Amino acid sequence: MSNAAGSLTDSSLLQNDEYRRLNAEHHEYESRLSALSAKAVLSDEEQVEESTLKKKKLSVKDRMYSLARQVRAQAQT
Repeated sequence: MSNAAGSLTDSSLLQNDEYRRLNAEHHEYESRLSALSAKAVLSDEEQVEESTLKKKKLSVKDRMYSLARQVRAQAQT
C-alpha cells in the first residue's frame, strides 16, 4: 500500500464515529490498566477488574482492526 493510500485510510478511520469511539475506549482501558499496574499489590476486586479490562481492551482492539480492514478494502475498490 502506498503512503497516499495509507493517509487515505488513516483519514477515513479518523472520520469514522465508531472507530473514534473505540479508540477512546481503548485509551481509557489502557489508562486504568496503567494505574492498576503501578500498584504493588492488587485487591481481589482490582485483580478481577484488571482481567476484565484486558479482555475488553483486546475486544476493542480487534474491532478497530476489523474496521481498519473494511476501510482499506473500500479504499481499494
